[in-house]
This record gives sequence, C-alpha cells and structure tokens, in this order.
Amino acid sequence: MPTAVRNELRFILNSEVVHLQNVSPTLTLLDYLRLQRQLTGTKEGCAEGDCGACTVLVGRIGPKGLVYESVNACIRFVGSLDACHVVTIEHLADLNGKLHPVQQAMVDFHGSQCGFCTPGIVMSLYGLWLETPKADAERIEKTLQGNLCRCTGYEAILNAAEAVGNTDNSGDKLVVTHEAITSKLAELKDGNRVEISSPEGDTIVPASADDLAAVLEAHPNATVVAGSTDVGLWVTKHMRDISPAVFIGNLVDLQTITEDETGITIGAGVTYTDAFEAISRSIPTMGGLWDRIGGEQVRNMGTVGGNIANGSPIGDTPPPFIALGASVTLQKGSATRTIDLEDFFIDYGKQDRAPGEFVKAVHIPKLPEGDKFAVYKISKRRDEDISAVCAAFRVRLDADGNVESARFAFGGMAATPKRATAVEQTLTGNPWNEAEIERAMAVFDQDFTPLTDWRASAEYRMLTTKNLLKRFFLETQGQAVQVVRHANALAEV
Repeated sequence: MPTAVRNELRFILNSEVVHLQNVSPTLTLLDYLRLQRQLTGTKEGCAEGDCGACTVLVGRIGPKGLVYESVNACIRFVGSLDACHVVTIEHLADLNGKLHPVQQAMVDFHGSQCGFCTPGIVMSLYGLWLETPKADAERIEKTLQGNLCRCTGYEAILNAAEAVGNTDNSGDKLVVTHEAITSKLAELKDGNRVEISSPEGDTIVPASADDLAAVLEAHPNATVVAGSTDVGLWVTKHMRDISPAVFIGNLVDLQTITEDETGITIGAGVTYTDAFEAISRSIPTMGGLWDRIGGEQVRNMGTVGGNIANGSPIGDTPPPFIALGASVTLQKGSATRTIDLEDFFIDYGKQDRAPGEFVKAVHIPKLPEGDKFAVYKISKRRDEDISAVCAAFRVRLDADGNVESARFAFGGMAATPKRATAVEQTLTGNPWNEAEIERAMAVFDQDFTPLTDWRASAEYRMLTTKNLLKRFFLETQGQAVQVVRHANALAEV
C-alpha cells in the first residue's frame, strides 16, 4: 500500500507549532532561527559543529520516550526536525524577567566574559540539568566537551554547573509540559512521508525504513542525511548541493539495539549517545573511545550507521569494529544482504553499496573469552577532535603462548579503514613476546603508505602505529604504560 504524503514539515519551536511548506534542503536550523525567526540568542561561531555557540535542545520521541538533547544548530538541517521540539535559549526566560537557574548560576560564579559562547554553554548545562540535576564533575566535563570558551576559562563554568545541581528542576517548564509536549509530538508524527519541493531543491522525510527503500529506488542518487555531522559541513563549508535530501533521523525502526549470545546489532539510525550504554557494557574497552567521538552535541546527532556509510578513512568506529569481525547489513528495495565490514570499504570515497542501497545495521560479534583487545585514538586535542590515527588490536593466544589469530585495523593510515595483514601474518603462529613484536613492527611498511596532512606527518603516523602495537603488547603483559601529555602532544585514549 503506498505511503501517504504530506507536503509540510511540522515541529514545535519553543511554545509554537510550526508548519513549513517551502523549505530548502540545505536550510540549517541556525539560519532559520536567526534569519527567519529573529531568535538571535543562538550564535554562529564555527559553522562546523565544533565550538558549541549555536547549541540548542531538540526533543524527540525515541525508544526511551521524549528525550531532550543538545545539538549543533549550525549543521542541523530544518528538514530533520519533523515531529521534534526545538528549544532555544529564549525559551528559558521567565515572564517576569527572572533568570533561569542555569543562567543565574553562570552569573553568580562569573562564568561569562564576552558572552558569545555563553548561550550555547547555558543550553548544554540546561540539557544536563534536565537529565541529571545532581551531576558529578566527570559528567559535567563530558557535557561541556563540545563547548569552547576563549576568554573565561572553564573553572567558573564548572563551578556554576555544580551549583545549579542544588536547585530542584521539577518546576522547570520542560518538566511541567513533558506529557503535553509528548502528546503533541505524537500527534504531529502522523506516519506520512514528507515531500517538499523548493527552488533550492527537494526535501524528503520517509515514514519508515521500508519507505526509505522505496524513496531511494525512486531517487537512487539522493543524499541520505542521518545526523548531518558530516553532511552539514558539505553545505556550510563546501557549498554542495545535496538535493534531493532524504532525512532519516525520525526512523525508529533504524534505531534499534539488540543483544544476544552472538553479539550486538546496532541499527543504522542509532546515535552515538544511544549506543554508548550497550557498547560500553558489551565491549568495555570501547567506552573510552566513544567518549572522544566529537563532543556531546555531535554524539547526540551523529549515528553509527552514518559513520560507516560515509566511508571516511578517519572514522573512529570502523577500525575497532573491523578488528572485532563486524558485518554490515545493506538494503535495496525489499532485498537485504550482509557482508563483512572490512569488505564494505573499497577505495577512498567508494564503498560496496549500489545506487539506492543503504546501510541498515551493523553487527559486532561478542569478543570471545580470552581474546585480548584494545583501541587507541591519537589526536592533537584530546576531546572533540578528529583522529590522526585510530588503531584497534585483537589477538588470541594458544595454550603455549603463541599467536593463534590476530586482527589489527587502522584509520588514518590508508584511503580506507584497513587491516595490517602483513603484520598479522608475521605474528600468527609465533610466540607473543617482545622480540616478535619488534620484528612485526618493521612489517608495517608493507601494509601502509600514510599521507602527510595538517593532522600529522606520514612519518609520525607510521612511528605512532608501530609504537601502539608495542604498547598493546606491553599492556597484555600487565605492564602499565605511562602516557606523557603536554601542550603540544597528541592525545590518546
């Protein structure tokens, strides 16, 4: 039965229900707020989701009900907002002019100087206060990973965040109206496909995963937009035409996470934030990496499936997933197929995906008992930075201490995420000892010819990769490895 079509986007902006019938697929939420709605409290700093000055909250109904999350309005497209609740800093205002508790804490603890970044910081802390009123220092710092302040320094902001935890949030307007907003969003989400044509191009919001398949059969060259953490930059930095743009952030049937005796299966639409609990429980080593993928806003928007489908050689999830033997399920029309994740990446910008085919899910096998596994991220800045190198190591030893199997995968070392097969073969069947590790380190030159760019030189990448293998070996022997960090050092997990 054909899916019914609606020709307008419907969402809630603060307290108002918005109906948009003429919207460009490249219209960002930031430009809509500032230029069309004159809600100028939301600032543009970087236009690439890095500084957090544009942070707003977006409420969406997902597997856990209505959840408000901080997002970067500068790279979030209006087309992704159907049946969502957008909350800007203007919504915090009291009718009598009284500051919101989060704002008051920023004043009391001198958390603002020039003030440009302050609205974004307030909105990040507001989202945290709604979710976890009495957050500890670690959770506060994690929340503020995606907010940069150039003049105040963070101590005053952290003090303000701790102080607001002493204020009860039960009377906050988003708490009080939670049930009513949930009901209204459910009403707006009518199960119809959205199709909007404008002079700048077409916007399509499928009603389900099967409807997405039908849309892509009709528009095989469409741009599929999940979290827009990459696509947003295609528009704001490269001025690319993405029409027709197909927005899939609303598809709950792509947001499932299932765990069984074989491992964990993550739907392509699951965000990093939503995947964190299951990933860190199933593969504890991955938790540290997960917290360093972008900032909080990026993790709230970006999806696991998008990180894979984008095919970037510096994506952070493919190396550990490949080392763990992951597979990816693809769908075209009503047909699905599953392939090894490492075979999905063919060349730079090229994946094993036919026109009209999309990533549906990724399956990460359970790490067998006894296997040794670790993942390391090397970047110039510890938080919210792109990897220079991402390295994942997995090894199984036999009863005699010889290497029974090895899977080592890397990002940032080639045109695609890639295994070090020559190194693996060198180690397999031989003792797991320092002499063999030293011998294998020399073989990396057979597997990789890295490039020099502004993130790192080719020489640095190669040396780092070799040393990470040695670090992995030492850690499997129970030796603590001291990591020295200073202002100019690359950071690692």
